[in-house]
Amino acid sequence: MDISFNNDNARKIISTPEISSLQENIDHLHTALEEKTGVGSDYLGWMHLPSQTPSSLLDSICSTQDEMREQCDAFVCVGIGGSYLGARAAISFLSSANNKEYAPEIYFAGNTMCSDYHAELLQTLEDKEVCINLISKSGTTLESAIAFRLLRIFMKKKYGEEGARRRIIVTTGPQKNIMNDLAKEEGYRSFYIPEDVGGRFSVLTSAGLFPIAMAGVNIRELMDGALMAERELSRSSDLSFNSAYLYAAYRYLLFQKGKTIELMAAFHSSFDYVLEWWKQLAGESEGKGGKGIFPSTAHYTTDLHSLGQRVQEGTRNLFETFLLVKKSLKVIEIERSDSDIDGLGYLEGKSLDFINDKAYKGSAAAHHEGGVPNLALILKERSAHNLGQLFYFFERAVAMTGYLSGVNPFNQPGVESYKNNMFNLLNKPSHTKGRQIK
Repeated sequence: MDISFNNDNARKIISTPEISSLQENIDHLHTALEEKTGVGSDYLGWMHLPSQTPSSLLDSICSTQDEMREQCDAFVCVGIGGSYLGARAAISFLSSANNKEYAPEIYFAGNTMCSDYHAELLQTLEDKEVCINLISKSGTTLESAIAFRLLRIFMKKKYGEEGARRRIIVTTGPQKNIMNDLAKEEGYRSFYIPEDVGGRFSVLTSAGLFPIAMAGVNIRELMDGALMAERELSRSSDLSFNSAYLYAAYRYLLFQKGKTIELMAAFHSSFDYVLEWWKQLAGESEGKGGKGIFPSTAHYTTDLHSLGQRVQEGTRNLFETFLLVKKSLKVIEIERSDSDIDGLGYLEGKSLDFINDKAYKGSAAAHHEGGVPNLALILKERSAHNLGQLFYFFERAVAMTGYLSGVNPFNQPGVESYKNNMFNLLNKPSHTKGRQIK
């Protein structure tokens, strides 16, 4: 794979014998994943999705996005959580690598119930040619359903019934649900998320692939990268070979030693939404039964000027994982100047990537010396192929960490608690018999 794993700054707290002691259990859990005999086995469709996705689906996505691109200069992706974070991560990570010649501007809705956000979005769309993709596997997620209603009404007023019908795509589960019924009644074209793939693992399904394609990303390259990772990480559970499981082993052991917070820190701004995608994947998969690492994110070097003090000298309950890319798509060097009035003469001729790398190494060493063990995941380059590998790498690692911790990584029973309370307060008919909350 094009992802390397560095554990140099965690070896003082996690010994080689401790890692080796997990090998037998990891072998057993790997078999449970592959043979679908462990908890949550009904939701393991993501594991071999790259190799089992038919080329006809990619063809359909590509032909549909070609048609949609001709109709719009603004594309609205409507979804929340796993229904949109993977797509947003890919679009953000590959922003300057996309084929933008015919790509529309990408907007996101359905991830908030903020009135001002929706009002400003609708105002922005007034003078644009618009297409919409609703993404909701269950069809009942409130934030997405509200945004979709607002946007459907907007589209019908703007284009009429038939015009709106041609510009709306629904991506949902294959089983009967509200949005499936609505799509059929209105005549919207649909893509489907496999029943055995949970939302936070769905980036490599139509849920992620269609909006990613609309942004100009080569989804075949993305899937080829994921396929490379699938083949490598499925082949063996040997920790000297399987870097995703090795990362999971370190995470599990660090948690056992009181490092209950993982701070995922990136030194490249293109990772911003990759961090958000990872945060949901890890938090929703592992946080159950009083267990689970708390996933937190930071954007370095920016946050070194705010969180840096806390990391260096605060409570020793966290570890860091640095997310890095070896080189940017463009090279900028510090130009030479006739005078050194700004004191940067010592950096002349050096690239920003070179300086950023030294910031990473300096931070990693300082935090390690201060009692914060840290790991690093390094991508070879910013490309769809590398990102496909990273998506799959994290999915494997999080699944293994959950299994090591003794939880089901593929459900989210706790998420329903706030929803039930909210629906009671809103007097939703099917929830009005529950306890009253004021």
